[in-house]
Amino acid sequence: MKASNTQTQMRKGILEFCILHIIARGEVYATDMIDELKNAQLIIVEGTLYPLLNRLKTSGLASYKWVESETGPPRKYYSITPEGNEFLKQLDKTWSDLDNSVNQILNHQKKP
Repeated sequence: MKASNTQTQMRKGILEFCILHIIARGEVYATDMIDELKNAQLIIVEGTLYPLLNRLKTSGLASYKWVESETGPPRKYYSITPEGNEFLKQLDKTWSDLDNSVNQILNHQKKP
């Protein structure tokens, strides 16, 4: 078994949560999301983002609008919906619980 497979699955599992946090800050262009995710070492392949954004939109958790650009074609800017904000609150609670649980296990010392 390769650690890289598990690492990839762990990143994929947290990606939706991170994307919702990014778009919850305000309207954001997909390229800016990709840059932030790459800088955080959460995404390597750009093609991973677009299907996820589409699922978030289809689920009613995110929306987008087209904005004209002075330097090229219109750009699609994403934002979170009220339903997305409620969903994100639930994910925040889950993340906090998981973080506490995992850290409890990781910090547990062996008995002498």
